[in-house]
Parts: sequence; structure tokens; C-alpha cells
Amino acid sequence: MTLLTREARALWAAAIFFTRVRLPSLPALTQDDQRRSCAYWPLVGALVGAAVAGVWALAATMFPPGVAAGLALAAGVLLTGALHEDGFADVCDGFGGGATRQRVLEIMRDSRIGAFGTTGLVFLLGLKWQAMAALPPALLPAALIAAHALSRGAAAAMMAVLPYARSDASRARPMVGPPGMRLAGVAMTALAPLLLLPASLRLPGLAAVAAVWTVMFWWFRRRLGGYTGDCLGAVQQLGETTLLLALLGAT
Repeated sequence: MTLLTREARALWAAAIFFTRVRLPSLPALTQDDQRRSCAYWPLVGALVGAAVAGVWALAATMFPPGVAAGLALAAGVLLTGALHEDGFADVCDGFGGGATRQRVLEIMRDSRIGAFGTTGLVFLLGLKWQAMAALPPALLPAALIAAHALSRGAAAAMMAVLPYARSDASRARPMVGPPGMRLAGVAMTALAPLLLLPASLRLPGLAAVAAVWTVMFWWFRRRLGGYTGDCLGAVQQLGETTLLLALLGAT
């Protein structure tokens, strides 16, 4: 297998896992393909962000800012199948309702959503919606692309510093494994979209996401001794929202 073919399979695995776009399946995607796909999470995120920005740009020609932002937000949820939002809600339920490590993992495994998850999603989506509606229109497309890319890079970085917390089978299991040298690719593709932003906003946005990432790293390590797929979803959602809020506060 050539290097180009191997990397193409990894990119395909990332796109299939993280979006609901109907893509033809490659023959026999392997666990190695899925593990290697982490280098392309930010790229897939940038493409999702670009699609969300496109929906917003079209909606903004017909509707007020709040409605256009809501439609763009809905498009992003549909495009990803609410995968990351589901992980965030499970983390809210697990950490909010579980007193022990085992109980937290049990609650996060439950497909039902509880009071903590519902409340968390209301605040998360509400803040994201309001931030999108309030950001200057000239800045919003770049902000969306950067937020989606950087937040997925942050999720991959969490894999590099924490072990997987579950011993049983899960949807995230095939991707488990430190990114290793591929973390350099993660960093480049996650940070590159920040160049779309005005120079004065790049550092505040990056610093805000780094601060949230650090808190989540400490929290996951203390409560679980590692991460789960739901934890990665929570990192992505909070990273995305934090960047949008940081840009809004800095403008």
C-alpha cells in the first residue's frame, strides 16, 4: 500500500465517522485506518465549518442574524449527526450524576439523556447560537471554520495525553491509541484555519481554547483516569463554543 493510498484511507475513515455525508465505503477499512484518521479530524472539522458558514451566508441574505445563525447551527448538527453534542450531553449526565468512576462510565453508556445532559445542551447550543448571531458578519465564516477545526484538534490532543478509560467495547475503541508523530499533522491542520482570522484575534482565541482544554484534561484525569469517546465529543463542543465566545469578547 502506497503512502498516498494509506493517507487517503485515513481521511476517508475520518469523514465517514464524523459526518453523515453519504460516502462510498472503501473495501475493508481497518482499525489502523481509523487510528490514523486522527490526523484528519481538524481537516474534516474545517470542511464542516465551511459548510455551516455556507448555509449561514445563504440564510443571511433572507433572514435576520438570529434566524440565519440558527439555520446554520442546525445544518451543522444534521451534517455531523449530533455526534459531538451527544457526547457532551453524556458527559454532563455522567459527571453530574455519578459519584464514582464506575458509575460515571455506566451513566455515559446509557443512551437516554437526563436532566444534566438536557440542561447542558440548552446552555451550550444557546451560547453558540447567540455568539454566532452576535459576531460581525465579516468575521463569522472564518470563525466557524477555525472553531470546528481547532476543537477537533483539541480532541485528538486529549488522546495523546490520557489513556482510554474503558475496557469494554465501544464505538470509539477502534480509534484508540496515542496519535504519536501524527500529532504534528493534527496541530498544523488545527491551527492553520486561525490564519483566516484577524491577527489580533488569533492568540485570544487559541488561549481560551487551551484554557478550557487544560481544565477538561485535569477533570477527566481526576474523575476517570482517562478519556472516553464521549469525553472527546465534549472537548470538541466546548472548544468550538469557547472559541466563538472568545472572538466575540475580543471584537
